[in-house]
Amino acid sequence: MQQDTLHTFHIPVMGLAFSIDSPLKVARYGISSVLSLSDDTLLEQTRAHYCQENGRAYAPIHKGEDDYRARRVTAYLDLLDELVTEQVEELKQEDFTPDSQLTRYFTLLPDTSPLKALYNQMLETESADEKLRLQEELRKAVVPGSIDVNIMTKLDKTNYDKNGEALPQEYCDALAALRGFAQSTVGGSVVFSAGMNLRLFGYLEQFPDLLPDHDGHFKKEVIIKVSDYRSALVQGKILAKKGLWVSEFRIESGLNCGGHAFATDGYLLGPILEEFKQNREALREELYSLFCSALASKGIHVPAIIPAMRITVQGGVGTPQEHNFLLEHYGMDSVGWGTPFLLVPEATTVDEETLLQLSQAKQEDLYLSPISPLGVPFNALRNTSSELLKMQRIEKGKPGSPCIKKHLVSSTEFTEEPLCTASRKYQRRKLEQLQSLQLAPEVYLKEEAKILVKECLCDGLANSAMQLFKIGKKAASKAVTICPGPNLAFFSGIFKLQEMVDHIYGRFNALNGTYRPHMFVNELRLYVDYWKNKKAEQLDELTDKQRKHLQNFWQNLQQGIQYYKELLPTLFADELERQVIMLDELLEAEDQLLLARLESKVEA
Repeated sequence: MQQDTLHTFHIPVMGLAFSIDSPLKVARYGISSVLSLSDDTLLEQTRAHYCQENGRAYAPIHKGEDDYRARRVTAYLDLLDELVTEQVEELKQEDFTPDSQLTRYFTLLPDTSPLKALYNQMLETESADEKLRLQEELRKAVVPGSIDVNIMTKLDKTNYDKNGEALPQEYCDALAALRGFAQSTVGGSVVFSAGMNLRLFGYLEQFPDLLPDHDGHFKKEVIIKVSDYRSALVQGKILAKKGLWVSEFRIESGLNCGGHAFATDGYLLGPILEEFKQNREALREELYSLFCSALASKGIHVPAIIPAMRITVQGGVGTPQEHNFLLEHYGMDSVGWGTPFLLVPEATTVDEETLLQLSQAKQEDLYLSPISPLGVPFNALRNTSSELLKMQRIEKGKPGSPCIKKHLVSSTEFTEEPLCTASRKYQRRKLEQLQSLQLAPEVYLKEEAKILVKECLCDGLANSAMQLFKIGKKAASKAVTICPGPNLAFFSGIFKLQEMVDHIYGRFNALNGTYRPHMFVNELRLYVDYWKNKKAEQLDELTDKQRKHLQNFWQNLQQGIQYYKELLPTLFADELERQVIMLDELLEAEDQLLLARLESKVEA
């Protein structure tokens, strides 16, 4: 069960490698973080690394063994749980000296924390006996941050036995990952991202730890990452009808985030948060009613009190003022800070070369790319080692990547068993097909670029850990893809954990000198550009359905702009200059939308 958090921020999942061991780095300080379960090979390699580093016996779980994927997940999570528990016990035994981890635990806390006030009281007291009493009370209050895991619901490929026969569905990627988490000793949460997977949601019912005990408590909890209120309501009802409780809805900006970008239909973050604020209690009560009925039908004790339901948000936040507004105005329970922590080696796992690139990145180095084999826009950094490797292969006449892990296979265009669109096997066949069409040169080059742009994310997003843990000797193991959000442009340098946490809480400034509009404006600009690009792509062959979608998208953006105009006095109370600046930025975005509409066949 997730601890009542002492911090008002959490570290979301980042790529495959970048937060793979974040719990080992930050959980001892009460900071919650999320690691990905997508790559069982990386989990197994990371377990081997930390077993060796901590003097633990390591018994490998080989690919091909019975239920190896789930067992690898369980083994790694059990190791994390064990090591974090030891770290916390060791921390509690330390003295309150200036450089101790115990002191660091309390200095990292927000200044508004009652525990921080108790710590300050301990420092200020002159009575030796009272100081010792307070120190003992503080030690007892130390709790670790939650070890949470992420399952991207769309990554649920079928797996096969040694004879090429499809294994039963419980051995599919997502279900096996869930089973591994459920059977582990970790008491955190599973975060489901990238939409619904009804097969996966149904499988949750198999695990008692995800159901309430007699007192209504959960050993493990469910978090759903959502883009808007409707998504929360729909997914929450599906689970509630199965007797499953969503303990947290994690709202993420559709575009102002790292990794895959699942854009909304023009719904902006501010209005989305407002809808949650207005309907939060109604959502909780409606889901509780369905939840109770489902539990009663199964003969499971029904909690007399509605279980807690947290609402959190992440994506593009960059200042303590934004952080506090999300907490205070919208009532968020926590705010996710992802991309800035890529610059904090004490919290994330990024190889030295890529870390240097990130620390020097400008706005023009960050872009919404088409490189993902899933066909979903992907926030990326230009000129990574993975991009350079891809270009070298193209220049040698051998485009595409060897597809070893196969986590992103999706296309059955040429084979019965799905292929990854970044793989050598797929791209070779696709290029042969393209050549046979005898297209005009300019059309051919355009279509060829769409094929060759795809990158192997399975390797690229894992290779930072491979380098830092000194695993693998092939050149390919050095090619890194990284997926920061656009917010990275406003942070330059490499930071200590204390510095980044102090930035979040307004005790340090980690921003560079680049002018930074409010996070709501940054997201709005991304959506305006997204709408204009969609319109340009579809304009020549615009169907009625596409026209209607573009119109609705445009209208939603206009409504969002109007919402922000009305929010300005609250957003910047007693800061008239900030209100004027943001109003000008909103009007500029509005003008761009109007001009783009007039230049096209799309009418509101």
